Amino acid sequence: MIDTLRPDRYHAPPCELCNPCFLAADLGSRHSPPKVNIMVEIAALIKTLLLGIVEGVTEFLPVSSTGHLIAFAAILDFQENAGGTFEIFIQLGAVIAMALFYRVRIIDQVRRVPTDRGIQHFWLAIILAGIPAAAIGFLIRDAVKATLFNPTVVAITLILGGIVLILVERRNAPPEVEATTMEGITFRQAIVIGFAQVVALIPGVSRSAASIVGGMFGGLSRQAATEFSFFLAIPVLGGASIADLLLSLDEIRSDEVVYLIAGMIVSGIVAWFVIGWLLQYLRRHDFRAFGVYRIAAGVFLLILVAIGLL
Repeated sequence: MIDTLRPDRYHAPPCELCNPCFLAADLGSRHSPPKVNIMVEIAALIKTLLLGIVEGVTEFLPVSSTGHLIAFAAILDFQENAGGTFEIFIQLGAVIAMALFYRVRIIDQVRRVPTDRGIQHFWLAIILAGIPAAAIGFLIRDAVKATLFNPTVVAITLILGGIVLILVERRNAPPEVEATTMEGITFRQAIVIGFAQVVALIPGVSRSAASIVGGMFGGLSRQAATEFSFFLAIPVLGGASIADLLLSLDEIRSDEVVYLIAGMIVSGIVAWFVIGWLLQYLRRHDFRAFGVYRIAAGVFLLILVAIGLL
């Protein structure tokens, strides 16, 4: 359009258009597209911030952050996902928030770990629990992304996970608790949690739900299992985010970096508040409400898929 309206490239016989008309047409062609691009960029940034909020709210709750990100990304028609890396990368913000939330305890443990056998035992348990999901996840990463990252799978696993949460809470009332603090975890319990997390490679299952349920089945109290799940995010989520970023560097465009950083910052801020809220909530409540929510959310997603909105 610009070429045919500019006098120096218009080869047909002169028409009745005067020079001011050519100028107006040329200026309009030059300035209209940037306005559209700015609006597109703003819309994409808003979607990024919304997904960052979703990640921050859901990462440490037993409701599946990845499942919610997949569902909301589909609802929002979010395109700036850097080849599928966005959903995993912004989890790094939540991991950083958790580390800052427990910074006093972590710094104290770092200082004492050379001489304190209890702290050495605890971090060895963290490593043991992180190995199964890390190893298997590395091997099947691409296959999982290609086949299971869709709203239908998320809906089904949300429902099944909700049923499991409700059944576990009923089974553990009163709970048979062997350890009331996360530092009291045994290697056996850590291994149980580690293999439970492998199931969470399926989107919608929830890493936190899998580790909490595995911990409670293994004999941890609800509070201890939840806090252990928080600390386990350091090697599992932090490692997954870094590994996925390194493996996907060739898929990330320079203009997508701003979305990754924005999502990470927002998710971290929101996650900070959610961690504090959840710890307070668990002092008086169990996980059955989250089980009910999962079932309702899964049914809602299935309805959206059935009517063609997802």
